[in-house]
Amino acid sequence: MSTKTIAGVEINVTEDGYMNDASQWSKEIAAEIAKEEGVELTDKHFELIDFIRNKVAAGEGLTLRGIGKSGVVNAKEFYQLFPGAPLKKATKIAGVPKPTSCI
Repeated sequence: MSTKTIAGVEINVTEDGYMNDASQWSKEIAAEIAKEEGVELTDKHFELIDFIRNKVAAGEGLTLRGIGKSGVVNAKEFYQLFPGAPLKKATKIAGVPKPTSCI
């Protein structure tokens, strides 16, 4: 575990850069992480981030298929919002642990 200053706040992160404590998350921190990941956040991004944070808080696992069936976005939109590795990027920006389904 290491620390990283994001948006002026000292954050505990894993070696992959995922936050260890979801309670440290804020929209400002999300925006900074998104910038590092090459993503410019919109209201739709935050709608999906809220969905992800709520799923993780409820102890539910995240999958690409689950996100696509979320009612927030379909799979194609998910890839458009978070190009490249959508589940990895979305969870990192959402301040939740890296999903076990991500290598």
